[in-house]
Amino acid sequence: MSDECPCEREADGPARPSIYTDDRAEVERRDIAKLLATVGGLSALASLAAPLAGLQQVFQRTYTGPIYGDGIPLVDGEGNRITPDRLAEGEQLTVFPEPRPGIGDAPTLLVRFPETKYGDATELAYTVEGYAAYSKVCTHAGCTVSDREDDTLVCPCHYGKFDPTNGATVTGGPPPRPLPQLPITLASEGHLIATGDFEGSVGAGGE
Repeated sequence: MSDECPCEREADGPARPSIYTDDRAEVERRDIAKLLATVGGLSALASLAAPLAGLQQVFQRTYTGPIYGDGIPLVDGEGNRITPDRLAEGEQLTVFPEPRPGIGDAPTLLVRFPETKYGDATELAYTVEGYAAYSKVCTHAGCTVSDREDDTLVCPCHYGKFDPTNGATVTGGPPPRPLPQLPITLASEGHLIATGDFEGSVGAGGE
């Protein structure tokens, strides 16, 4: 076979140019490389979009009745009731009503601080043994308040900030009002219970 024509020969047939060496093959390789690069870029964007979407998950409330009520226990994500030794001072935990009423599990932020640290905007009658509870649903756009900076609760969607030691009042960002506080106490059996529903509307809108 001549060195001048890199050809492939089929059995009992004429020689044909190799797809690996002629100009058309080079074009095909470039097109494939572009396609792979595009697919890779789209995959990378998708991987970045997933956590961002998670950060901005909006609380969907389809149930309009009471969320908590007198005597309803607070439970963690595994359904365990909360006893006073669950949190140390300065810690927080996402809790829910038991039984759950089918409203996105009614996420609630349970925090614990020294009783002397709570300011005037905190309803102390709604706290027990340093525990206070607030709705976890931001009052701006209904996203979940899932971040924290020191003792400040932060919503990742629009950077709304709330002070849990002072009635979850707004300390930054666009939220128009505090996170509503949940009245809680200690049941005779030794776990935390609500004594009523949130004092104020949950989520965006309301007063």
